[in-house]
Amino acid sequence: MIKVSIVGASGYTGGDLLRILHFHPQVEIQQATSERHAGKLVSSLHPNLRKICRLKFVPVDELEPCDVLFLCLPHGQLMNRLAEFEKLADTLIDLSADFRLRDATAYQTWYGKPHACPERLADFVYGIPELHREEMKGARRISGAGCNATVTILALHPLYRAGVVESSVIEVKAGSSQGGNTVSEGSHHPERSGAVRSYKPTAHRHLGEIQQALGADNIHFSATSIEMVRGILATCHVFLNQALEEKDIWKLYRSAYGDEPFIRIVKESTGIHRYPEPKLLAGSNYCDIGFERDPHTNRLVVMSAIDNLMKGAAGQAVQAFNIARGFDETTGLEFPGLHPV
Repeated sequence: MIKVSIVGASGYTGGDLLRILHFHPQVEIQQATSERHAGKLVSSLHPNLRKICRLKFVPVDELEPCDVLFLCLPHGQLMNRLAEFEKLADTLIDLSADFRLRDATAYQTWYGKPHACPERLADFVYGIPELHREEMKGARRISGAGCNATVTILALHPLYRAGVVESSVIEVKAGSSQGGNTVSEGSHHPERSGAVRSYKPTAHRHLGEIQQALGADNIHFSATSIEMVRGILATCHVFLNQALEEKDIWKLYRSAYGDEPFIRIVKESTGIHRYPEPKLLAGSNYCDIGFERDPHTNRLVVMSAIDNLMKGAAGQAVQAFNIARGFDETTGLEFPGLHPV
């Protein structure tokens, strides 16, 4: 059994990691940390784990050595404490933004401050398995991708790989859990309820990841908060540099994702579920992708949906863990979501 501990386990992402890993046949959860909630039962913050997880939170300074550390710290913390955690575990899987970008200049651009250890950026594999599966095999440092970046990159990767894009404009609509469990004015119920609020129409930090992953700067990105707890829907307006028929687009997506266990191409002619829908993915590690050609222009609309806490965070981290350790990458991640919800 592989001994795993979770740093920063009191948040939503940590809670999903605990939920998944408790049913992983190759894992023993050793410890879960929280500074504010040390001594409390894990189930007091994650009530869905009652009678499942009997651990109590411990402070970080009580962590014992283990095989793998999943790190759910706030952005900017791991890069200042990397040596501390490397002494505790052979493998680190980071879910913050600290090691997502390969270039220190890009980090300065998107996060507004210099990186604390730029010489270590290249040590972390970027955590989207569909793009970096081979690098993940045997990897000991993995950086989870951002949720908005994941849903966008997976939507556009086949097209950019084929070199058929002139430019693209992406709008993501995201649920409230994306903001974490820290109370803010924006999460106050009277302010959030019924809201469709543009919160980052330009210069979203995840654009740096998207440009890096797709190898392009002809991408424009905006983000909107909506009244939903889990989930992201990306609507990508892709302007093609050549005329493509429907069958040509199908070939590109089948070539990229035909054998992928967690990518589903959604393309039906009728019914309310003929396009990707985040609601159907709650609790699952799937990414649903659909597309439709504009019959009058060279515009292709690609829609993709994920659960931001799963394929956008905890689920994708476990998928990467499985690949790194040589397990079937679907282990512990088979839950398909619910319908109706």
